[in-house]
Amino acid sequence: MRYCKLNPHVPVLKKFFDGGDTKTDFRLKRESLNKLLELLHQKRRHGWGTTLQTLAFLYWLACGASYRVVSQAFGMPWPTVHRIVHRVVDEVMAILPKVVALPGSEEHLLQVGAGFASLANHQAFDKAAGAIDGCHVRIKPPAGPDGQCYNNRKLFASIVLQGICNHQGAFLDIFVGYPGSVHDSRVLKNSPLYNQAKYPPQGFFLFGDGGYPCSEKPIAIMTPFKNPATPSTERFNAHLSKGRSIIERAFGMMKTRFRAIFLQALEVHPTFAPKVIATCTVLHNICLGVGDVISPDETQDEDEEEDVVEQCNPGEPVTGAAWRLRLCNQVSARMSVKTMTI
Repeated sequence: MRYCKLNPHVPVLKKFFDGGDTKTDFRLKRESLNKLLELLHQKRRHGWGTTLQTLAFLYWLACGASYRVVSQAFGMPWPTVHRIVHRVVDEVMAILPKVVALPGSEEHLLQVGAGFASLANHQAFDKAAGAIDGCHVRIKPPAGPDGQCYNNRKLFASIVLQGICNHQGAFLDIFVGYPGSVHDSRVLKNSPLYNQAKYPPQGFFLFGDGGYPCSEKPIAIMTPFKNPATPSTERFNAHLSKGRSIIERAFGMMKTRFRAIFLQALEVHPTFAPKVIATCTVLHNICLGVGDVISPDETQDEDEEEDVVEQCNPGEPVTGAAWRLRLCNQVSARMSVKTMTI
């Protein structure tokens, strides 16, 4: 059986193998590409080879998930491109636990807490272990009556990506696949993170916006006061907003890097779309790890904060209101001490 061979004269490949800039065609710098290939490190005895398949997949992401565009650029049949994309997505999903992972030690957890305290500009938030939020990814709505359930509050079809990131914007945990009509708090309650109560550890909390309940158990989420009526609650909300804004920045950086995927409808089957989205979070973390940072596009349409929280079952979750009040008092107390010292 004959296998296709690499054509080094294809412009996009010639540029890559000649040491040219890779970010234009693949949205990743060469350092990020090399790290991805190192993590995949699968040796094949035949076929296109790991490098070429990875490049074809990244080009597919960069050009907005068009098999025919990749086919023309790489000089290969588009059915082959389709097989390559699905194969590489599965391979990247296999390394996801290595790249998108919760802190593995107490020292790492304390570093995350110190980082969030710095972001929030107050030491009272040094027990923050992450920031959580949901992101709607536009998709081509599926045919049939089930297509309506993918319409979100802005009336376009989407899939929800729930992400938790650290103080540097790297994803610690993701949960993706629920239709856009499902509320962020409902997605959370159906996620393994919530049901298994595996993160954050006791005594630590996640930053969340008004779309999540302020809770202590099964997982602790610290949210802003609704309609703050005093200077102390307003001050608390301001510090919390500074700390949790990193998750919005993380989503923004990923959307900007893969704008062809996130800023227009993703034209793949709804069952395949969650894998593509999860793959982008892996690539995002790899890029951050090697210093391949991209600034988020400030002009893109960000999801608005949701203020309506779904009602919880009696007794669940355990409210975190008392904990939030203690933190609020700590913030105000330290501000009072600082003012008296001056």
